Amino acid sequence: MAVDLRHGDWLDDNRANWDERVPVHVASDFYDREPLHRGDGVLDPIARAGIDRLHPDGLDGVRVLHLQCHFGSDTLSLANRGATVVGLDFSRPAVEEARRMADVLGLGDRARFVEANLYDARHALPEPESFDLVFTTWGTIGWLPDVAEWARIVAWFLKPGGRLYFADGHPAAFVFDGDGAPGGLPTFQYAYGGGEPDVLEDPSDYADPDASIRHARTWEWMHPLGEVVGAVRAAGLEVDELAEHFQVPWRIFPMAVPQGEGMFGWPAEQWLPLSYELVALAPSR
Repeated sequence: MAVDLRHGDWLDDNRANWDERVPVHVASDFYDREPLHRGDGVLDPIARAGIDRLHPDGLDGVRVLHLQCHFGSDTLSLANRGATVVGLDFSRPAVEEARRMADVLGLGDRARFVEANLYDARHALPEPESFDLVFTTWGTIGWLPDVAEWARIVAWFLKPGGRLYFADGHPAAFVFDGDGAPGGLPTFQYAYGGGEPDVLEDPSDYADPDASIRHARTWEWMHPLGEVVGAVRAAGLEVDELAEHFQVPWRIFPMAVPQGEGMFGWPAEQWLPLSYELVALAPSR
């Protein structure tokens, strides 16, 4: 299915859905922003450990681009750690809330937010080879039809020697649906790849079980692990790290159980990975 990356129902529907989620998420306990007010952060344990590995001496002097940043809580967490950050998201309400929060926290000099469709990022932020780190985590590329173009955009923004840090749910887990199955056991529902979108009508929201989203139609794409790694390499980046994990920072299935620090995993056996992270390097010249 050919998709216009800059226009179309897929983009309009997804943007309307995420616009409506913003006030729901801001009011939810899921997105607790109190640590930001203390000068701390809200990065999940996987991403926090990943950033610590990449920058063991801290983020002072590090310039970060956070793609698909939602309303900026992780972006501002990186700023609280000393980074200079630019967050980009396609939702105007999300960007407005991120800017408001940056002002409240007194981070307006180190945190900037740009409203743009990911595929228009090079036009909205014409700063090639200007970031030490491109950061993007949790629920990002599944909303994008073309992961090869995503990888090219990442590479365009990275300085020589800069790195991509990416973490997301594992595509092997995304073939399952846990809702409505006996005992909450996940059942096979979605194809592993294939290029076609899953067009869903789902008014629920992961951050608030009582919410009902009026703009319920979304377009989502499955990107297999090999496709993502191949896209990153084809964009000229070198894969430094590729790790799989058995936890995610949301309740991915009804049977998933809390495992501390906002993470969820299998109740007993580690049946299959639930998430993965990837670090890639822009080669020095």
